[in-house]
Amino acid sequence: MYLLESIGDTPATMKQKILVVDDEPELRQVLRATLEKENYHVAEAGDAEEMRCVFSNEDFDLVILDLMLPGEDGLSLTRYLKERSDVGVIILTGKGESVDLIIGLEMGADDYVAKPYNRRELLARIKSVMRRSNRQSDAAGGENLKSQVVFSGWSLDLPHHKLAAPDGSDVPLTMAEFQLLRVLLETPGQPVGRDKLSLKIFNKELKENSRNIDALVRRLRQKLEMDDSQPQMIKSVRGSGYTILTTLD
Repeated sequence: MYLLESIGDTPATMKQKILVVDDEPELRQVLRATLEKENYHVAEAGDAEEMRCVFSNEDFDLVILDLMLPGEDGLSLTRYLKERSDVGVIILTGKGESVDLIIGLEMGADDYVAKPYNRRELLARIKSVMRRSNRQSDAAGGENLKSQVVFSGWSLDLPHHKLAAPDGSDVPLTMAEFQLLRVLLETPGQPVGRDKLSLKIFNKELKENSRNIDALVRRLRQKLEMDDSQPQMIKSVRGSGYTILTTLD
C-alpha cells in the first residue's frame, strides 16, 4: 500500500512530486519525512509491482529508486521508467562504484546516492536532477540562451533537451547524455577532462577508478555513431579526457 498526499494542493501551488521506491519501510519513512520538510509531494512503493501501479496513475518529477529490490531489481525498473517518460531517476545504492551502478547509469539513471546517504547531499542531488530535467522554474529568469546547436547535420535543442539526427528523426537522450553532449559542444575539438565532466554532469567530483563518465560516453557514442560507416565523433584523448570532433554549423 502506498500513501500519496494531495490535500491542499492547487494548480497554482502544485508541489513537485517524488516517488520513493525501496523495500525497507523504515528507510521510506525517513526519506518521506525528509522530503516533505522540503515541501515535496511524496509517494511510496515497496517493490516493482507497486511502483508500476503508482507510476501509471500519477505524473512524477523524480523517482528515487533502490538498486537492490526483491524480484525485479532497480536496473530493469530504470529501463522501464526511461522507456516511458522523461522522469528524473536517482539510484540509491549500498554498493558504491559497482558494476550494477554503472549499468544503471548506462540505462539512463540521472544520478546516484550511496547508502547510508547524507541528507544534504541527497537534497542537492534532487535539486540538481530536477533542474537538469527542466522541471524546476528558472529562478534566474530572463536568461538569453542559444536555443539550438547544429553540428555535422545533427541538431541539439537546448530548451527542450532534444536531439535530432541528420535524417530528422528524434534521438532520445537521458539528462546525463544531454549534459555530456552540451558540455563537449561548448568547445568542439578541445578535450574536456573527466573530472570537469563529472562536475558539470553529476555535480560531484570523480572518484578514483570511477567508470561513470566512460560509461556515459560509450552510451552517447552509440547514439551518435549508429553504424560502422560513420566516423567516430567523440574521441578519447589520453590523459586529457574526451573531445567531440565536429564543427558547428
